[in-house]
Amino acid sequence: MVLVVEDDADMRELLTHLVTNAGYECVGAPDGRTAARMLVTAEPAAIILDVEMPDMDGLDLCRLVRQGPAGRDTTIVMFSANVHPDAIAAGLAAGADRYLLKPLSPRHVIAELRDAMSERVPSVL
Repeated sequence: MVLVVEDDADMRELLTHLVTNAGYECVGAPDGRTAARMLVTAEPAAIILDVEMPDMDGLDLCRLVRQGPAGRDTTIVMFSANVHPDAIAAGLAAGADRYLLKPLSPRHVIAELRDAMSERVPSVL
């Protein structure tokens, strides 16, 4: 299951639709706090989240996920309009697997999601 966290309702609906059409089960959350509560029961395989949100921003949510029991196995794709190298570095340092820049390309979002998820699949030796 993929959790989409975006405070803009239209963008959240678009991303949820996009991810669902790509073959993933998907749910949306309107903010970081709601997403944090959902993590208790949902245990998503991947999270697509906006950096800039009210209350709990994407960086804080990303850090929270990484500290949790499933944090190492959860794929996190973060996106933002902030193209400054320090902002990108902060997103990756918080634990994001990918940092995408707005405006988002639907094909690029799905390609990055699939690629990042494939890197987190545990190998059996």
